[in-house]
Parts: sequence; structure tokens; C-alpha cells
Amino acid sequence: MVDHGTVTDTPMPWRAGANENTVFAVSGNVTIEGKPLPAGRYGLHMIPGKEQWTIIFSKNAGAWGSFSYDPAEDALRVTVTPHAHPYRELLTYEFTTRKPTEAVAELQWEELAVPFTIQVPNANDLYISRLIEELTSVPGFTWQGYQRAASFCLQQNTHLDQGLKWAEDSISQPGVGQANFTTLRTKAEILSKLGRKAEAAATMQTALKLRTATPLEIYQYGRQLLTDKKLEEAMTIFRYNASRFGDEWPTHVGLARGYSALGDLKQALEHAREAVSQAPDPQNKQAMEAIVKSLEAGKAI
Repeated sequence: MVDHGTVTDTPMPWRAGANENTVFAVSGNVTIEGKPLPAGRYGLHMIPGKEQWTIIFSKNAGAWGSFSYDPAEDALRVTVTPHAHPYRELLTYEFTTRKPTEAVAELQWEELAVPFTIQVPNANDLYISRLIEELTSVPGFTWQGYQRAASFCLQQNTHLDQGLKWAEDSISQPGVGQANFTTLRTKAEILSKLGRKAEAAATMQTALKLRTATPLEIYQYGRQLLTDKKLEEAMTIFRYNASRFGDEWPTHVGLARGYSALGDLKQALEHAREAVSQAPDPQNKQAMEAIVKSLEAGKAI
């Protein structure tokens, strides 16, 4: 704490920047170093120390520096440990860790860095509330908006009842919904996670039999079954794809992967070679050539 002899003669912290407050703003409730900080805008101040620094989040975010700093306006104080850092000429703030529910913000200047950890409790609840809000605007007038919201619930395994409602909206909401492979598959997979296996199977069969279903969509579904270790189910889908669409690149890729997963490398190699000759672009051709080499060497893919 330093007495600058201006505005007040009370010792004050460092303004953690220059001139106007450095401002830390969060749109939702977070924790800083494990301590709660409500959504809002905060003036950032710091008290340097040899071994530890104190970081202050002040409710006054519009001050000029720390000259009028008042500890009564503190929203939160946390203690952190600085560390050495490669030289930086200009004072910089970086987010050195970026995860869906956690980030590390770090002040870096000269050969010193001062980090603090930000975490978002109940992140899925927050995200769902934002999706509900967004679907009252432009995304709510397309099936894609509802399908993506449902897909978030599916992938995160959260709020599945809400996800099912969105999946149904993506299919049948008047003027918006569309019963296509993507929307029906999303609904089927949510039903499966909810334990409603018979409904899930019926919905997926409807998707597979759609006139508009493409061989690539069906292949991708089979590939997901492989990832889920449902080998026989995946092979059934790959065979169905081949019986429906015949000599197509996705059907051969699927059969190559399916036979390989079941240990029939000879059949897998046959279909992989066909897929090389039918590859739609150089990138996919290169990938299939690598698969052929692996199978020729007796290695499953």
C-alpha cells in the first residue's frame, strides 16, 4: 500500500494498470480462487508482495486509478502467488488457461506474472438459460436453432428433458420444424439417454428410412455406434447403407471400418481400396490410403 499524497492521504493499492481502472467484467456468477464473485463490473487493484499478492475486486469500476480507492467498496479480495515469466516490455493481461468452465487470467509485466483462477459454477445451468433466451430471437425461427440447443444437452448429458423438448420443436414446431435425419437422430439419441429405448429405436428407424437421408449421414451414424463400441449395430447400419446406396464412397468407408472392427481385415481391405478410388477430395483420399497401408500390414483401423 502506498500513500501518493493525492485526493486522500490514505495508503492505496496499485491500480493494476494505468489511468482509468482496469475493469474485470463477468456476465454470470463466478468464483475467483474458489471464492464467489457475483456477475458485474469491477475495478481491479492489487497489493504487491514478495511472496504473495492480494487482488482486489472493487464495486467501483469507474474510478481513475486507485487514488479514490475505498476498502468499503471491496467486493472480494483473494491472495495469489506470483511467478517468474519471460520478459514482456508492455503490461499485458492474458488468459493462459481456457476451458469451458475455468480460465486463468494472468497479469504479465517485465519478468513477473500474477495469475488468478476463474471458475463458473453450474455452467450448464447458465448455458441452458442463455439458450432459452436466444431461442426467443432469430435462432428460434429455424429448426437448426432448436436442434443445436438439443444437441448441447445431448453432448453434455445435461437437462435432457429440456433437450427432448427442443428436439421435438426442431421436428414439429409449426412453420419451423423439419423431420430430417439430423433432427430425428438427435431426438432418438436423447430418448436413448433417458432410457426410452423403444421410442429411440423407432425414431432412429424413421430417420434411416427417410427419402432425404444421405449415405454420408447414415455412415456418420454408424461411425458413432463404432465409437460407442456397439460393433454389431454399427455393422448393421453399414450394411443397410450399402444395400440402399450401393457403390458409394461412404458405403465403402463404412464397410471397411465395420469389417475391421469385427476382425475381418481381408474384407475391410477390399472396401478400403474401393474407397480410395472414390474419394471425393485429396484429403479423404490420403486418409483412405493410410487406412489401406495399415490393413495391408495386418493392423486394424
